[in-house]
Amino acid sequence: MSARVLLIACALLCACGVRAQAGLDYGLTPERIAEDTWVVVGRSEDITRGNGGNISNSAFIVTRDGVVVIDTGATRRYGQQLRAAIARVTPRPVIRVYNTHHHPDHFLGNQAFADAPLLALPATRAGQRDDGNAFSDNVYRMAGDWASGTEALVASQDARAGSEDVGGHRLELLALHGHTAGDLVLVDRTTGVLFAGDLVFLDRAPTTPHAHIADWLAALDRIAAVRARRIVPGHGPVHDGLRGVEQTRDWLRWLDATLRDAAERGLDMAEVMRLPMPEGLAGLPLARSEYERSVSHLYPGYEEDAFRHRAAADGQSVQQK
Repeated sequence: MSARVLLIACALLCACGVRAQAGLDYGLTPERIAEDTWVVVGRSEDITRGNGGNISNSAFIVTRDGVVVIDTGATRRYGQQLRAAIARVTPRPVIRVYNTHHHPDHFLGNQAFADAPLLALPATRAGQRDDGNAFSDNVYRMAGDWASGTEALVASQDARAGSEDVGGHRLELLALHGHTAGDLVLVDRTTGVLFAGDLVFLDRAPTTPHAHIADWLAALDRIAAVRARRIVPGHGPVHDGLRGVEQTRDWLRWLDATLRDAAERGLDMAEVMRLPMPEGLAGLPLARSEYERSVSHLYPGYEEDAFRHRAAADGQSVQQK
């Protein structure tokens, strides 16, 4: 191959590479939802090569002392582009980052914020350590090149429940659980905005791979009691009032009742997956697929409970005879 042909080939390869990289643009556009408060809303979809993992909400508060970030997205690239979007809003430095829980779409962007304190609940940090490598591999499988170079960076510090003033914003942290073993809720008492993480979904079916439904419902009661002016859910649109809390509660109560009744009737998993869904919930994005995932995650536990109840009832019958 002549030197001229080699140069042309290299130039074409470089141009293709540049075009490929340029195409991996999330187009992140922060939306101002309150004073000093911005949200980037993700799509109500599963992670695909089409969306690159841009499926959850990230947020940031521009305080007098610097920027507080809540959740960093599903890939290193997302985190980098989130940081660039923040820089377009303010020149102030990022002074801390909170991960609301350990699911990959909320913390795998941490690499882009490695120079700032990364905070999460102890249970969340444990989940990041235990599941992080598997999560990053799985995101790469689903998102492809969007996730190139993404590695799980575990939060560096424990977040603790309580209140403190950060640059003129009174921030309160609630240490809850139910969606996962550690679900951090951040309340900005100065603006009345509550950042719920994945304890609240709106107009998107909830995910349940690590859920404990009774604890999740109790956490929703705690969130409702805050009486926040505006709620940022983990997935779905920012909203006033309790629409997201109520919709998430409706889904969890229906799911719990459905799985409990099915187990008591002795249905197998395939039969449970085919059960009809109520009209008000069936229309949510990803409703059927998330229901089927929930059956695979949760139904064995309901079957075990039903078996224990039947065994206890049989034991009582024997004693009575």
